[in-house]
Amino acid sequence: MRWRGLLFAHWPIDLDVLRPLVPAGLEIDTFDGRAYLGIVPFGMEDVAPRGLPAVPGLSTFPEVNVRTYVRHADLAGIWFLSLDAASRLTVEGARVAFHLPYFLASMTMDRQGADVVYRSERVDRRGPPAILDAWYRPTGPVVAAAPGSLEAWLTARFRLFAVDGQGRLSRTEIRHATWPLQPAEGELEADSLAAAHGIGLPESAPHLLFAERLDVRAWWPRPVADAGQVP
Repeated sequence: MRWRGLLFAHWPIDLDVLRPLVPAGLEIDTFDGRAYLGIVPFGMEDVAPRGLPAVPGLSTFPEVNVRTYVRHADLAGIWFLSLDAASRLTVEGARVAFHLPYFLASMTMDRQGADVVYRSERVDRRGPPAILDAWYRPTGPVVAAAPGSLEAWLTARFRLFAVDGQGRLSRTEIRHATWPLQPAEGELEADSLAAAHGIGLPESAPHLLFAERLDVRAWWPRPVADAGQVP
């Protein structure tokens, strides 16, 4: 798959607020003692099983996720609180195959030069109402995140965790090049996305980063106890 026009928007959030939203088998990861909530809108392209061509009309759509960062023993990763997508096939397939909390949404992502105008409104009755209205754009050149920086900690995450219907914890490995990060500016009305999880966003401005394109490979989920290497 390919991710396009992506915005990382992050806010520091109290650990006590996030802890009830994350399974007991996962530790909430922190940077300088702070946990973070991320809201990440982007466009998906060329989504397809490895070795098969993408299907026109089905493999390109907007998506936005709400996330925090976790660890299981020495494995760092992402915990998704929700993922909204404008693809019914993706929503239903990812719920079954990856045990992820996907929801169907009515979404638009318009590119106006360097600007991205983004709107998402959840239409899936399996989750509470959630809306994102956003405008954002990059404001500088691509800069690799420095090792040990907040930017590297937020973005260099190569696995996600999930829990199936029987409460079993799994991990899905992903692989991609170093993020081509750019500083960004924008305006986000994202309160209802966070409020859907009982979270109030801080009044302070979010930490914003932009990435124009990233090609990504993912593997099938496996139990977290499986120590085997990704092919």
